[in-house]
Amino acid sequence: MNNSVTVGFIGNPNCGKTTLFNAYTGANLKVANWPGVTVEKKEGHTTYEGQDYTLIDLPGIYSLTSYTMEEKVSRECILSDEVDVIIDVADASSLERNLYLTLQLIELGKPVILALNMMDIVEERGMEIDLHRLPEMLGIPVIPVSARKKTGLSILMHAVAHHKDVLHQDPLIHHHPGLHSKHRHDHHAEYTMVYTDDIEDKIDILIERITHTYPDFPNKRWLAIKYLEKDTSASEQWPLDTSDILDCSYEKDLINQKYDFIEEIIGETLVNKSSREERTDRIDRWLTGKYTGLPIFLLIMAMVFFLTFTVGDFLKGYFEIALDLFSSAVANGLASIHTYPMLQSLVVDGIIAGVGGILTFLPNIFILFLALAFLEDSGYMSRVAFVMDDIMSGLGLSGRAFIPLLLGFGCSVPAVMASRALEHRKDRLKTILITPFMSCSARLPIYVLFSSMFFGKYAMLVCYGMYLLGIIVAILTAFILSRIDNSKAEHALLIELPEYKTPNARTIAIYVWEKVKDYLTRAGTVIFLASVVMWVLLNFGPNGYVTDISQSFGSYIGRAIVPVFAPAGLGYWQIIVALIAGIAAKEVVVSSCGVLFGISNIATAHGMSTALVALNSIGFGTANALALMVFCLLYVPCTATIATIRRETESRKLTILFVLFQLCVAWIMSFLFYHIFLLIG
Repeated sequence: MNNSVTVGFIGNPNCGKTTLFNAYTGANLKVANWPGVTVEKKEGHTTYEGQDYTLIDLPGIYSLTSYTMEEKVSRECILSDEVDVIIDVADASSLERNLYLTLQLIELGKPVILALNMMDIVEERGMEIDLHRLPEMLGIPVIPVSARKKTGLSILMHAVAHHKDVLHQDPLIHHHPGLHSKHRHDHHAEYTMVYTDDIEDKIDILIERITHTYPDFPNKRWLAIKYLEKDTSASEQWPLDTSDILDCSYEKDLINQKYDFIEEIIGETLVNKSSREERTDRIDRWLTGKYTGLPIFLLIMAMVFFLTFTVGDFLKGYFEIALDLFSSAVANGLASIHTYPMLQSLVVDGIIAGVGGILTFLPNIFILFLALAFLEDSGYMSRVAFVMDDIMSGLGLSGRAFIPLLLGFGCSVPAVMASRALEHRKDRLKTILITPFMSCSARLPIYVLFSSMFFGKYAMLVCYGMYLLGIIVAILTAFILSRIDNSKAEHALLIELPEYKTPNARTIAIYVWEKVKDYLTRAGTVIFLASVVMWVLLNFGPNGYVTDISQSFGSYIGRAIVPVFAPAGLGYWQIIVALIAGIAAKEVVVSSCGVLFGISNIATAHGMSTALVALNSIGFGTANALALMVFCLLYVPCTATIATIRRETESRKLTILFVLFQLCVAWIMSFLFYHIFLLIG
């Protein structure tokens, strides 16, 4: 049995690396147009001509200089003995920008294959790449592929199979017009990247010293270059006295000379490079403009919510009809077989009312994520991060911090994990603190239900306002924190703005299905269990099974906390119990309200009208509904997010402080909105 060959997929963000990885492994990994999505390495498997291959999808990076979490993950994996072959995935339409990482990978001394992705875009732009000259200059195989169209995949694996044991580069043919090196070694015949004679002299001296100190180190030239760059990670891992050789850092010189060589490569290999203004540049004048970028983003998001409500509510009506029929059929079926009343109540009033009430919001969730998937895959979302960079910097946060916040609109768990893309722990902690203020998809059913019941034709505006409020609170929190510790952004956002493209149907299908599957999974697990627990709390009390929920355990718990929440307009034990249940998952607030007020299908038109009457009967009005939505937006995140915060901060104390802070912010904002609405309402 053959041993598996390990292949590392690495490349710049947005180069199509994860899409190529998916094409081989069939894995449904997240593909998006901003860096930091693939924070940890992902593994998959494939076979080629009877040989097993382990494929590793590494975080998208621009260089092997270890600053951020993803750069460290990629560098450590590539340097280890774990990877046998490196596939450097490059965006062929932005070759000049991608080759810097390629030159660094070649210097590692491991087998490297350059996969030129997005060749279709190169052709659309009327350009051609000389696929004969490029490998001559780089000394490695260069394979054109299309991850989206799944072309060139076999030949790429063929190159891997025949290149996995190659420890020396292919013959190099460099012309270097105007360059006459007098160096004693003919490095141009040995190495792809050759520096000026004075730097090469220092490299030679360092190699001799490394050979004496670390004779078993596999690539001494690479380590010598790291010493020249004053690379902290390398010098700490392999300490060496270089004080008599290095009087300063040569990192800028090395970078500049690499880009000089890249310019030479582009001049010799890229044919018909168009100088005319591209469509992307024309569009970006508006979408990333100083005065137009942010208003256009807000307008686009308003359109997304318009579609979420109009189209989503239209489809939701059919779900409501189906749920009514199903609920009635189950209730009649259980009655016909004379099922014990308590069991009937559990099934109909507990499980179906809880889980079914959430499932009716599936069309709204589907439309929201379908629209966001189109925006992501078209290349627009990276523009949003670029537009927000200056704002984030002004708040004392790295421009990279906007990426986790953007992810927070989907789910807070991956958003908190994406904070690893930030270099400094202080930036990571501030980002983790404010990320849960972003309105995740789980809160949407709450907004739809209560805005529809209490705000009528203005429901969409109120719902959209909740999303904007989350952003504003996060910005204000970050601003206040930056003023308290007097911090400024140390690293701005470095992000590639990819070519606009027609969204890929498969990519969108994967993205939407993952979100819908997650929603359905929660409905079948967390929400199911929460609905059962909620039914037990409301149907059992100190005296056992009760038919009057005012005598239940739930009512006792809620009433004990009422004085705390009353000033914020939430002084109703039923609402408090629903909020407590919502800590498990925010959608549970809706299902709990259905159970609490005895409404089997609360999301239907009849259910909403019944719920409205029940809420009004206890004095819960429009101002209370607004306070409730604001509180649900800002209060304690779900248990999965809390667990993720604990893991990322590595501190139980910090996690508790973060949760208490978010709870206090939610109470204060609910208090303000409740009383302001009463004054102007």
